[in-house]
Amino acid sequence: MKLAFCIFKYFPFGGLQGDFLRIAAECLRRGHEVIIYTRSWDGALPEGFDVRFIKSGGMTNHGKAIAFYKQLQDELKFSRPAGTIGFNRMPGLDVYFAGDNCLAEKAENRFFHRTFSPRYRAYYYMEKAVFAPSAKTEILYIAEPQKNSYIKHYATQEQRFHLLLPGIPEDRRHTPESAAIRENIRKTEGIAADEYVLIQVGSGFITKGVDRSIRAVAALPDNVRGKTRLWIAGKDNPRKFIKLAESLGIASKVVFLGGRSDVPALLAGADLMIHPAVNEAAGNALLEAMTAGLPVLCTAACGYYPYIEKSGAGLVIPEPFSQPVLNQTLLSMLNDNLPAIGEKGIEFARQSNFYSRHIAAADIIEKTIAAKTAR
Repeated sequence: MKLAFCIFKYFPFGGLQGDFLRIAAECLRRGHEVIIYTRSWDGALPEGFDVRFIKSGGMTNHGKAIAFYKQLQDELKFSRPAGTIGFNRMPGLDVYFAGDNCLAEKAENRFFHRTFSPRYRAYYYMEKAVFAPSAKTEILYIAEPQKNSYIKHYATQEQRFHLLLPGIPEDRRHTPESAAIRENIRKTEGIAADEYVLIQVGSGFITKGVDRSIRAVAALPDNVRGKTRLWIAGKDNPRKFIKLAESLGIASKVVFLGGRSDVPALLAGADLMIHPAVNEAAGNALLEAMTAGLPVLCTAACGYYPYIEKSGAGLVIPEPFSQPVLNQTLLSMLNDNLPAIGEKGIEFARQSNFYSRHIAAADIIEKTIAAKTAR
């Protein structure tokens, strides 16, 4: 079958982008023709795909989003794919991968006043086009709270939702070589044996709560803060966060690594994953850390926080968020037996399927498009 995969922007270190490429690659592996429609692509174009760029106009992000889907409709009339799979909300999709939480739910809980803005109205229109009862889009979702929110706000039929298992790269697994990798990276970075390395992985620093992590490190007692470093690996502008670290007197303790392709090595070299996200539909980084044997400290705003609680591989900060609670919990964990906590994550990961999301997604895509073609 000819399949059209649609995403506004691709860059190598985003969680949504990783799912997009793994699912598209699985469909390609199964013999389907895959056309990718996007506004921009950061990095080398992957082999085997027909990548087509849509130069959508608009002065704002929401204006560009509207222009993208309108131009996409003309492109699809020309290419005539059997099915259209979207990784951003827009009208006309056969399958939508729900990498984001419900916009209407966020507006209700946190910024109702913004619902009168052109930005909100544009994105609400595109969300409603996917989830309204009159829509025919099948929905791939990654955490149970997503489905509940969408049904609450749009009365979406429950049978249109398909829950996907987690999907993280296999190279995140803890292996017998992990100890040597850890020793090497810590030696390279000049980290002493008694130093703690905290790591946060993810693009979009505001949403991931990077400011919360910086404040938590700054709040540590002098004797602990002096031997603690915070690595931030992800794609975003760090300027305001660097200024925050400087204002708190810990600029030398916070290192912005940028987008990295050696995440497994970074996880091996760290002692604890800190992820106090403001809003996180799932949180693959949590499972990547667990699988690598790294204890996790996260918020209950992460869709995957139940895995942390169930496995005993870390601690969860409840909602509504409290910075003092995060500060105290971080100190408590650093004073605990971190390797023993990490072992719980490794064992839980051994008994869990964290790696097959792309396979299940491709199965549903094939079934959905085949049924549409038959009709």
